[in-house]
Amino acid sequence: MTTRAIAALGFAPHSGWAAVLGMGLREGHLSVLVRERVEMSDPRDPGSKQPYHALEGLPIGKATKRLADYEATAATMAHQAIERLVEQLNGGGQQVIGVGILESSGRKGSSLADTLASHALIHAAEGNHFRNAIATAATRCVLAVSRVRARELDAEAAAAIGEAPETLRQALKELGREIGPPWGADQKAAALFAWLVLARGLE
Repeated sequence: MTTRAIAALGFAPHSGWAAVLGMGLREGHLSVLVRERVEMSDPRDPGSKQPYHALEGLPIGKATKRLADYEATAATMAHQAIERLVEQLNGGGQQVIGVGILESSGRKGSSLADTLASHALIHAAEGNHFRNAIATAATRCVLAVSRVRARELDAEAAAAIGEAPETLRQALKELGREIGPPWGADQKAAALFAWLVLARGLE
């Protein structure tokens, strides 16, 4: 049990955005402190939501330059959101100790040209594009970053927290009842990952 008030952020990323849950722990009591949607694409540029799709058919030099612009936009927007959330939580007396990002199990292309030649690799790369933006932003905020594949999250959380997966699922269900909707798969996974980060922070 800890007397410190600590918090962690869990992210469930999608193309152009991510669900984020901020979980807090004070004297052994777990609570939901933040539940938001973080945008990471420029509404003035539809291509920034699915950047690799937007690059299909472009000469590789032009595609490389445009991808760098998309990466900068996503990282900047993620940084602004995380910085704001950290300030909000710190202002409430919570020390943010880390960030968890749900990882993909998809295969990665060996190069941009290789990725753009495969529709399956394009989809995987787009997910990683936004995961990497969150990781870059968290690092800029001097926060430790953990990345775990979605299919491995239950087992890793159970090991870190010291409870069976079914017990954790029931606890998350109860939290959802307390705070109300939205409380879907994204929110549950992000909350569980933030809880995992909190548990590791107490080790």
